[in-house]
Amino acid sequence: MSHLLKALVSLSVIAFFIAVFGSVFNFDFLGVDPEGYSRACNNIILIAIALAVCFKTEKTPGLEEH
Repeated sequence: MSHLLKALVSLSVIAFFIAVFGSVFNFDFLGVDPEGYSRACNNIILIAIALAVCFKTEKTPGLEEH
């Protein structure tokens, strides 16, 4: 599960940077405006958070209860 979470967070970071650069340099990457990538970034990270909470185990790093 942690590999999936890392992949989703990585995709979110990539979408965020595309949105930032698209906004700063005023271009559409693959025909999608920067606002679309910003929304994708938020949605992907929310999916990662939901998966982390739903499938929380003792072995998931950073999610241990103290």
